[in-house]
Amino acid sequence: LLSGHWNVTDVCNGLLGGFAAITAGCSVVEPWAAIVCGFVASLVLIGCNKLAELLKYDDPLEAAQLHGGCGAWGLIFVGLFANKKYVNEVYGASPGRHYGLLMGGGGKLLGAQLVQILVIVGWVSATMGTLFFILKKLNLLRISEEDEMKGMDIARHGGFAYIYYDDHDDSIQFPRLSPGSPIPRTPTPPAV
Repeated sequence: LLSGHWNVTDVCNGLLGGFAAITAGCSVVEPWAAIVCGFVASLVLIGCNKLAELLKYDDPLEAAQLHGGCGAWGLIFVGLFANKKYVNEVYGASPGRHYGLLMGGGGKLLGAQLVQILVIVGWVSATMGTLFFILKKLNLLRISEEDEMKGMDIARHGGFAYIYYDDHDDSIQFPRLSPGSPIPRTPTPPAV
């Protein structure tokens, strides 16, 4: 969308962002609202990725942006669009049961969802922050730049994760393997 061409990774991450976002409210929102949630989640993911770039946050898998950002959006979405009928069906009808602000249910559910986001951020910061701090002090958090350039498959695991051939036509060719044939450990060019 922003680069002027399709990128399969971005499309897949956009889909995953939509899935992460609707998980919180899949049982309490209307189908049309689920579509809105997924669409907005893709925009949230783009925004979180831009923020990560700006902050020079190293997350090549976009895990924090995808699960954290889109997941938080999903929690907010429940506070806005939870349907009274579905909430009562799923959680039982009881007096004073709260539902989405934009569905006429007031702001209490939205407030609870915002508190939930703060609790999750606090818990993850305390537990993972401690773990990452210890790993950094033990020099286990990062790999060397040399290993980064080689790739972890070669540097730490001794082989290629993906075997492909580049014949300078910008295409990737995968070798044909028959059942029972050994898997080559180093790439060899195809016979011409």
